[in-house]
Amino acid sequence: MGKPTGFLEYERLDRGYKPVADRVTNYDEFVIPLKEEDLKVQGARCMDCGIPYCHSGCPVDNLIPDWNDLVYRGKWREAIEVLHSTNNFPEFTGRICPAPCEAACTLNLDDNPVTIKSIECAIVDRAWEEGWIKPLVPRHRTGKRVAVVGSGPAGLACAQQLARAGHEVDVFEKQDRIGGLLRYGIPDFKLNKRLIDRRISQMRTEGVNFHTNAHVGANVPLEQLREQYDVIVLAGGSEQPRDLEVPGRELEGIHFAMEFLRANSKRVQGVPLRDDEFIDAHDRHVIVIGGGDTGSDCIGTSNRHGARSITQLEILPRPPEKEDKLTTWPYWPNRLRTSTSQEEGCERMWSVSTKAFIGDENGHVKAIRCVKVEWNRDEQGRWQMSEVKGSEFELPADLVLLAMGFVHPVHEGLLQQLGVELDDRGNVRGATGGEKAYHTSIEGVFAAGDMRRGQSLVVWAIREGRQCARAVDEYLMGSSVLPR
Repeated sequence: MGKPTGFLEYERLDRGYKPVADRVTNYDEFVIPLKEEDLKVQGARCMDCGIPYCHSGCPVDNLIPDWNDLVYRGKWREAIEVLHSTNNFPEFTGRICPAPCEAACTLNLDDNPVTIKSIECAIVDRAWEEGWIKPLVPRHRTGKRVAVVGSGPAGLACAQQLARAGHEVDVFEKQDRIGGLLRYGIPDFKLNKRLIDRRISQMRTEGVNFHTNAHVGANVPLEQLREQYDVIVLAGGSEQPRDLEVPGRELEGIHFAMEFLRANSKRVQGVPLRDDEFIDAHDRHVIVIGGGDTGSDCIGTSNRHGARSITQLEILPRPPEKEDKLTTWPYWPNRLRTSTSQEEGCERMWSVSTKAFIGDENGHVKAIRCVKVEWNRDEQGRWQMSEVKGSEFELPADLVLLAMGFVHPVHEGLLQQLGVELDDRGNVRGATGGEKAYHTSIEGVFAAGDMRRGQSLVVWAIREGRQCARAVDEYLMGSSVLPR
């Protein structure tokens, strides 16, 4: 694929970023795309490696060598057709996916993988600009009705596939706008929301009906869906945040990360807020507890608020600067990564556990008490954490954001009313293969995305939404031509 000797002739080149001083003044996307000629050269680097491990690294099974080769040859319109054959929303993944495909690339053995993510994003952006992306309206309608609960990437992918198969699809979203966590959970500087609106317009033309402020199990009765639809697809998120039950947790100024991010995104997008809804980090000492993507988003948002200081705490040890390729490749490696938000300014601390929150006379948090920890294996080989004696310390804290991940979907409401079976982790139980793929324990009810698999990546949500759509189509029609 590409140019057989391209990987020997050309160096890796990736997209750049606008200067920090410029980008923290607004919520605009700040990635600088590669020029067309540079993209062709990067496509040429895709080597004929025999076994394209990028396929196994990509959850949606993108045909990466194929569209790399097409870009190299200047066949952009063919490239978007190949890209869309496996991925409904490459403009989302081309911006916010961590690119496990690049970690699996054969050229990553010497830290120079093909710039797959940048090429993917360039293909779909150009396709929109050229007007190549059109609604795919089905020629025939089946008369079957499907209700999709949740409008995140899993729900949207499932709904689009089912509409294209000729089913009548209604998407129910409890928030005031479509998109799930894509809309309000991911900051606008990472994903411009007009990209979501553009896809929604396409899907409406294809026959998908969207219902906002429609909380199934609350203001939309569950029985209404059971009576009016042939199938219900549960595609909500894993929204139950992991809490931190330590002394002082009840103090004001301590919030779950998603409360902070959702309110900020609503303000950026012009959604009216209650007086007590917006959480301002301006001129505050901000502590972010949790070292993942959500914590990083809190950092980038706090920088744009004008925080006085930002400290990110991670309970796990500092990862190595470079992984051992022989023991990790082609799998996702544990190594130190620095996000664009972290580059904008924050202090990062590893192997730190929170002991307590300290409040002022008004009941507002003013400091956080921490302790250093160390990790060792026990006799069974399991990692165990222990505190380092004499290592306690305090940090000033006017605002604490808990970004420690999500444990499972919210059980109260819809899931309790359904009585659907849950797995050991509290997610909706459902297999991904066999005759009962994506079926729940309730007849005619399916589940996909984070609600079924737990907190995960957008690219996994798209994969599950697509596969669930095929399972639903088979259930309704006896067979399916939708890709799995």
